[in-house]
Amino acid sequence: MDIAELQAYGYFTLTILLVVALYGYIYHLYSTKKDVDGVDYESYSDMALKDDIDDTPVSPKSDD
Repeated sequence: MDIAELQAYGYFTLTILLVVALYGYIYHLYSTKKDVDGVDYESYSDMALKDDIDDTPVSPKSDD
């Protein structure tokens, strides 16, 4: 086994490890939509698109 073959195995192993880490991170982002306080910030993503005066607010507030 020469150095080129060892480098190829290392490159392949590192690539597989990084792909698994990336998919794990993506799964973590989409499985926990709420933060520690229980607020779902994903509902705020459409705020720029739904900014007409007649649209419903993202989080309803009372006038009190």
